[in-house]
Amino acid sequence: MTELTLPIIGYMRSPYKEKFGIPRQPNLVQVESYIEMAGPYNDLLAFEGIEEFSHLWLVWQFHDNKNQHESSQFRPQVRPPRLGGNKKIGVFATRSMYRPSPIGLSVVKLKEVSKVGKHVRVYVTGSDLLDGTPIVDIKPYIQYSDAIVEAQSGYAQDEPERKAVIWSEEAEQQKLHLLKCGKISPQGIQELEAVLSLDPRPAYQDDKERIYGMKFATVDTHFKVHTQQVIITAIHHAPS
Repeated sequence: MTELTLPIIGYMRSPYKEKFGIPRQPNLVQVESYIEMAGPYNDLLAFEGIEEFSHLWLVWQFHDNKNQHESSQFRPQVRPPRLGGNKKIGVFATRSMYRPSPIGLSVVKLKEVSKVGKHVRVYVTGSDLLDGTPIVDIKPYIQYSDAIVEAQSGYAQDEPERKAVIWSEEAEQQKLHLLKCGKISPQGIQELEAVLSLDPRPAYQDDKERIYGMKFATVDTHFKVHTQQVIITAIHHAPS
């Protein structure tokens, strides 16, 4: 057997509406999201006992890879964004989406499992998954075996530095208007600022005057990045 077929048990519903802006690892930003379970896995009995675990492993599919269906040729090396996108290393020494089996693995914090209408939802925080990501499995995180304190993590040993997030006068007024109209919540603003503090730009881009755009939750945000600051220049409601 050279291929494996896995069922999709649910889909992630998250504020990350595009790949740009998603943290490079889980738990860097405590964004709230949920998995909407699909049948026949849409059964609360399947989650009995899960409340005894604080964290979960999510096994999921990289479903939005560029040109993923156009080439079946194995690429043994990739260019990790963490290394500036210029240096090639072995694909199995990275978490790149461009890999033989497009499967991802993330640890998230469990908030609750509940039934909303006919659907079971698994609410989590700390996800790094694009909205609509197919979930192929959920497993409990086991602290004594899964947490390796002395582990070495190569080029990703240290957590990324964070920048201060500053609102321009115009953006501040736009933010207050969106909050007043209920187009975004205070929690959504906090999550947006936390995402931007990680500087979502590719490592090889360093133009201090360039204005970037990012879709997050219900808003389009425009910003530029200085050495120690991310400056939000505009924020607008983005109809779904």
